Amino acid sequence: MVHLPALPKRYHSASVWALYGLGLLPAGYGFYLGATGQLPGNPVKEFEHLLGLWALRFLVATLAITPIRDIFGINWLRYRRALGLLAFYYVLMHFLAYMLLDQVLNIPAILTDIGRRPFITIGMAGLVMLIPLAITSNNWSIRRLGTRWNTLHRLAYVIAAAGALHFSMSVKVVGPEQMLYLGLVAMLIAWRLVRKPYLRRKRQAANGPVRRQPIEKAAG
Repeated sequence: MVHLPALPKRYHSASVWALYGLGLLPAGYGFYLGATGQLPGNPVKEFEHLLGLWALRFLVATLAITPIRDIFGINWLRYRRALGLLAFYYVLMHFLAYMLLDQVLNIPAILTDIGRRPFITIGMAGLVMLIPLAITSNNWSIRRLGTRWNTLHRLAYVIAAAGALHFSMSVKVVGPEQMLYLGLVAMLIAWRLVRKPYLRRKRQAANGPVRRQPIEKAAG
């Protein structure tokens, strides 16, 4: 188990807001590079790609919080909501860049792309599924929905898989980068399947072997 210095509780809220600020820097810097003509090739496509890639990274980071805690004992749960919302913001910006900068609000062309190009269909489905997760990422929704909140937010695994597929299908040749994200998402989904037996064995190992008391035979 990895032991990291614990952040004092009084800094927890500030560290979460710092994560939001740092998380939005790539979008701001990418927009600056595009606006100043410093993005190579097609600047709109490059900016669109940058936003989509960071959305996928934040999705993976969000889902990685649980296995990191389970395996290494590092508790970063306080950052999971921020990471998930950053993923949503980047997916939304990715779609808006496509809709406003790439297609220039050509609605018929956008609808045609969604209907005929599978990778755009999958990406759009991911965005639609993310919306209820983003709306319910607050304490009021957790209290209101109860156990249904956990069921709803398991969609994050489906969304991450959709994001990795969208990224891989958007290129002509699937390279190491696409394979990396497909592999990471596959491992995170696999962890979800083996998590309960792993934690059960871990608890049993921590408690030590259970000794059975000998049964005395009744006299007579």
